[in-house]
Amino acid sequence: MAEDLQLVRRPGRGYPLAVTAVAALLVFCAILPWAGVEARIGVLGAGVSGDVRGIDDGLGVFALLAGLAALACGLAGLLAHPRLAALAVLPGGLAVAATLMFQLQGGGVRDRVSVDLGLLSVTPVIRAGWFATLACALALVVLGVLALVRRARPGAQS
Repeated sequence: MAEDLQLVRRPGRGYPLAVTAVAALLVFCAILPWAGVEARIGVLGAGVSGDVRGIDDGLGVFALLAGLAALACGLAGLLAHPRLAALAVLPGGLAVAATLMFQLQGGGVRDRVSVDLGLLSVTPVIRAGWFATLACALALVVLGVLALVRRARPGAQS
């Protein structure tokens, strides 16, 4: 009876599972704030900020769609053949490019000039969502390559 309750382990499903999890995280990170503008009053120490979420810009939507495509690759790797998860390299690389272009082209933060007048300072900032999206996209590329070059172990079925 105890043998019936144990999970059946399918060999070679580690990378597809990791690709699926990271791709789902990439989809989530595309919704987070990527950039913003902060205005602070020096004497009071108070300030206001405005954020730009990833999906507020076309490149963020592109990163979201790349995450969905990578999620499909990971699921295909889980359900069919583990090497199909290696296809996540393509949407992962495109998400890296979209995320970097967001910052290079000033996506969402049109005025890149910081203003510091002593009492008042206005600065554009990069939010944590952008860094998380870039990390997930890079992780997808690495995991996709690892799923592709994974060597079959003796006794393991691919």
